[in-house]
Amino acid sequence: MKVLIVEDDQKVRKHVKAALQAEGYTVDECEEGEEAQWLLENYNYDLAILDLMLPGKDGISIVRQIRRQGFSIPVLFLSGRSAVSDRVHGLDAGGDDYLTKPFSTIELLARVRALLRRRSPISPTKLKFEDLEMDLTRRTVSRAGHPIELTNREFELLRLLLESAPNPVNKAIITEKIWDRCFDSETALVNVHINHLRQKIHLAGLPPLLHTVRGVGFILKRPTDK
Repeated sequence: MKVLIVEDDQKVRKHVKAALQAEGYTVDECEEGEEAQWLLENYNYDLAILDLMLPGKDGISIVRQIRRQGFSIPVLFLSGRSAVSDRVHGLDAGGDDYLTKPFSTIELLARVRALLRRRSPISPTKLKFEDLEMDLTRRTVSRAGHPIELTNREFELLRLLLESAPNPVNKAIITEKIWDRCFDSETALVNVHINHLRQKIHLAGLPPLLHTVRGVGFILKRPTDK
């Protein structure tokens, strides 16, 4: 499980990070609102722990924006504000839980576990976008009923794109998820595999679905979408 901690108090941030890592979580951290926004939009986290008051952009604004964009990641607010009105404001903005400072580490971990349990739906066995379908159990892919043969790497790349659709996936995410390494995001390696995948799923007589978003990455997009 991967957790993002956004807290400008270094002592609190390091304490929470250490507690989560001791429980086996993978943890990223940052202290500024704009950076937190970018991380949440571009990386797949299982949970975010957000301070309300942050430099650059506050926690409420961050959560409102990611909710408008369709992100359902659970959010636990941390705040020194303990008034009922503050808690209600945070939850109404899209937060899933609210914990006031100072807090018990034991309680924090319990709330984290509860939020993650809530978020654990049954994993889908099939993914679909338009007429492009993937069966995760049989590891098969088809488009408009026509089977498509993919390599293991191409299969995982398409799976990542299907899981993210209709949102784009940037090159850094692809190299991290598919190759489990941090290549330069401009490497031709990603482009080569994308081109091979594009050639296989763009069948004659059918509109293209896999597109490049300049400066961002790649996206599965309906032909009529702008």
